[in-house]
Amino acid sequence: MPASAPTTPAPGVAPVPTPRHVSATDLRLVPGALVAWGVAWWLTAAGSRTALVGAAAAAGLLALMGMLLLVRRARPPRGLGQCVLVTACALAVLLGGTADLVARERGGAADLAGQGATVEVVGRVVKEPVVVVNPWSGASDSVRTALDLTTVEGRGVVAPGGGQIGVLGDLAWGEADYGAEVRASGRLLPAGPGDRTVATLVASGPPVVTAPPSRALGVVGVLRADLLTASDGLPADARALLPGVAVGDTSRIDDELDAALRTTGLTHVTAVSGGHFAIVVATVTALCALARAPRGVRIGVTGAVMAGFVLLVHPDPSVLRAAAMGVVGLVGIGLGRPSRAVPALAAVVVVLLVLDPWLARSYGFVLSSVATAALVLGTQPVARRLAPWIGKGLAFALAVPLTAQLACAPVLVLLDPSIATYAVPANLVAAPALVPATVLGVLATLVAPWFPLGGVVLAWPAGLASWWIAAVARFFTGLPGARVPWPGGALGATALALLTLAALALVWRWRRVAGLLGVRVPWSRGSGWPHTWRTAVRAGVREALAARRRRATLRLVAAWAVVAVGAVGCVVIAWPRWIAPAGRDVPADWAVAACDVGQGDGLVVRTGDGRGLMIDVGPAGDAAGRCLDDLGIERLDLLVLTHFHADHVGGLGAVLDGRQVGRALVTGLGDPAEQAEWVLDDLADRGVPVEVAEPGAGGTLGDVSWEVLQAGSTPGPDASGDGRPRLAEADGGANDASIALRVVTPWLTLVALGDLEAGGQETLDRTLRARAGDPSVDVVKVAHHGSRVQSARLAATLSPAVAIVSSGENTYGHPTQEALDLYAGVGAAVLRTDRCGTFALVVRDGALAVAGCDDG
Repeated sequence: MPASAPTTPAPGVAPVPTPRHVSATDLRLVPGALVAWGVAWWLTAAGSRTALVGAAAAAGLLALMGMLLLVRRARPPRGLGQCVLVTACALAVLLGGTADLVARERGGAADLAGQGATVEVVGRVVKEPVVVVNPWSGASDSVRTALDLTTVEGRGVVAPGGGQIGVLGDLAWGEADYGAEVRASGRLLPAGPGDRTVATLVASGPPVVTAPPSRALGVVGVLRADLLTASDGLPADARALLPGVAVGDTSRIDDELDAALRTTGLTHVTAVSGGHFAIVVATVTALCALARAPRGVRIGVTGAVMAGFVLLVHPDPSVLRAAAMGVVGLVGIGLGRPSRAVPALAAVVVVLLVLDPWLARSYGFVLSSVATAALVLGTQPVARRLAPWIGKGLAFALAVPLTAQLACAPVLVLLDPSIATYAVPANLVAAPALVPATVLGVLATLVAPWFPLGGVVLAWPAGLASWWIAAVARFFTGLPGARVPWPGGALGATALALLTLAALALVWRWRRVAGLLGVRVPWSRGSGWPHTWRTAVRAGVREALAARRRRATLRLVAAWAVVAVGAVGCVVIAWPRWIAPAGRDVPADWAVAACDVGQGDGLVVRTGDGRGLMIDVGPAGDAAGRCLDDLGIERLDLLVLTHFHADHVGGLGAVLDGRQVGRALVTGLGDPAEQAEWVLDDLADRGVPVEVAEPGAGGTLGDVSWEVLQAGSTPGPDASGDGRPRLAEADGGANDASIALRVVTPWLTLVALGDLEAGGQETLDRTLRARAGDPSVDVVKVAHHGSRVQSARLAATLSPAVAIVSSGENTYGHPTQEALDLYAGVGAAVLRTDRCGTFALVVRDGALAVAGCDDG
């Protein structure tokens, strides 16, 4: 019978089904989405005229390609259709973004911000108020939010707003309801290139509500407030986390819990993400299926619930993005059809960028896109590969966090130069609690306003699930090596991406790698654990070895032993470095160390074995104390607190704990008064002698000498008789009251400028020029974390070889490019703690070098 002839099954025998053709993943829209993202990134930092030129060029190119398609309709050039699609996506983003840019430029906010004008604005609150810590006073006395401007009035002109502005105001702004229209006054400051907001308003007073939120948003406000009330009686972590899991309200989460969530890759549980929408959609879909609702009813109910959930967690761009990504990811995984999910995801990306091109600069947008793509493409293959080894259920549960973490890790490195070692197991252990926490939390939110007791009853199991998530985060954060240091920036992200791809290729093709190593694998692909290994579990290792060919077994055992010994050796060598803070990389012959204390100052000069001179102790926390521990400092011969702002004195307790301090030197201006009071109290309680700095004062500490070049006003001797110095009172001016200190070691000369502003720096420059001798130094600790207020004349006078900028994550733009360029322009190598972490300066063979920093 010919091979092509059809076969007829024998009676009673079922025909063999023809294998269904599995379509390849449709990637045609992916290049368009990537180009749209790149165009949106460029567009948001460009002007409207430049954007119009780009749109015209794209339109012209699209017209030319369209004409070419018409002319060669029968046999179009290969790839021309794809080029048309990509160009159309770029043009759509250009047109949408250009319209936004024109509206922003026609509004009056941008021009008035450029003039630093004092204005009165009217706008609608479009962001939940967030309380921020004042880095100078250490108090939580400021609030950040955002307004969608209606009008702005300043310099005698009333103009339309032209976009959103950020607001920094007092605590009264925390009472502003989301969606309310308010009037406020203050000074407008310009926004940076690419910022979503047109400007930032530094409010001079509380907002005046001119119109309440819409009825729907008013109801949402009541629901969210009643959830907080219903969860008041929960344990601390549950009380803090439940509102975040349920509706994205993170107002109760403290810094310690937030850090634990970041370290374990669990921040997505409080940032309303695609996972929240996937849980809601899955729950509603399951209930509709249980009720046997018709298809049309299911779609309508699911759509209505999704819209309501968007409203509940507030319909800002990030939530709309998460909703779209969550729906795409859920549909792709549920249907097992990545061939359809990927183009749907690409289409969602393009549409979102057309509507809001500023999403291109959002890390949340990138992470959502990457995670969703990884889930729809990688979950099923990874689960299939793991299933023979650990079972289908556990394989799928592990595949979801594994694929998401592997895909997102290179992006996360750009935010924090480290790798969350336990992110996958932490997500796996916390995952079972996320569904009940979300579902019961949302139900408690809906029930609490009309049945408070019912809301409390629902909040307790939801709170228990939330407590479990917090406990998981804290547990894994406390393990050794919870965060592995990794190079930051584009280079670090690229290296991690390449390493991840190489590891995946190795795991995916491990049989081929084993063959290249001469190891015969005695079981077939996809079979999971060998049958004889299973036999070993049941009947003992001796029976399993007897069932194998001894020669093959020995080769396999030997090969795995070599691999195991090599892996253990790598871990033994690398583990101490992985778990060690950056300071432990400081060599024994260090001369000056810049401690990474975050957004603050902490500088140490070595005065002897286990001894040092410290200038400022950073913000609240133990960063400065840990740095001294890593440096081996057991005694501080001199502790200099340049001024009393919290980012310079907040870490005092950790520095004093377990260490001897010879004496402390403080500025004569007690501003802010509360900060100065508790600093002096703490020093007095520890028995540390305190002196007020005076210009010209100095001393010698072994081979190191120090001198006060400039300091705040000195009010005179103590009048209370308790031995404490008496400080001058003032409301402001603390920065220019900073102690400017000159330190001379056998190897180098250093000047630390505290937070001196323009006036203080100019005064210091005149003082240095009037002194005899060369005023230049080897090292300068740049004033005020590299703010834009820098004296070019002082930089030229000091002419340092190294300029140290101590800064961390902040919203003030520190360090500014102007400051970096200024010191680079006088020949200094600029070293930054926000990029280097803790680093040290050493002098070897007469040359000054840096240790522990590859990124200046």
